[in-house]
Amino acid sequence: MSEFFQWFTDPNNARMFVTILFFVTYSLVLLYIYSSKKRSKRLESYKNIPFQDGDDDVTPQRKENEHE
Repeated sequence: MSEFFQWFTDPNNARMFVTILFFVTYSLVLLYIYSSKKRSKRLESYKNIPFQDGDDDVTPQRKENEHE
């Protein structure tokens, strides 16, 4: 077991392990997102949220000094 820890503490080996770990995690997230069409459509609808105007139901109030 101590040989594994010595192998893992070498920066070249740890870098390789972390790269593979991140790639597998990224792949699993993509698989989760796009595996269901219902989930995919729901998540795709969220992409325009920053561009939507959230003040549609609020009427702007005009200040008295704005007409000048």
